[in-house]
Amino acid sequence: MKDSRQDRLKLALRENLKRRKSQARGRDDAASSELPDGSLDDGSLDDAGGNKPGR
Repeated sequence: MKDSRQDRLKLALRENLKRRKSQARGRDDAASSELPDGSLDDGSLDDAGGNKPGR
């Protein structure tokens, strides 16, 4: 009975580690898309007035 509990705990910890690593990679990717002024590069083009195109 203790073995199955140990196995479940081991599996849960492994899955948790995988999830945390994946989230950390996602944060690293988001940080790499920041512009030097700290704003995010969302890929959209703004005109000089700061308005979105077509508005």
